[in-house]
Amino acid sequence: MDFDKSRNFTEEAEIFKVLGHPIRLKIVAGLCTRECNVKHIWECLGLPQATVSQHLALLKNKGIIEGKREGVEVHYSVVHPLAKKLIEVLG
Repeated sequence: MDFDKSRNFTEEAEIFKVLGHPIRLKIVAGLCTRECNVKHIWECLGLPQATVSQHLALLKNKGIIEGKREGVEVHYSVVHPLAKKLIEVLG
């Protein structure tokens, strides 16, 4: 790949920045394997619900995940293709 001065990589850099936190990376990796609600995520990671909710809110605001309401629960899944690719590469 040659250097392309017309490409700025702004969106990609933002995704890398958001996924640069270990907890958010764990959440996205888990959500790449299956949809989950917030309770399942914090139980699996052993973290406080408030902490997980804060990370989910940031991931959702950046367009990396989305939540689908099912009754009183919200089930989260990864929707951003670059985030999915990064998790796949990390294996």
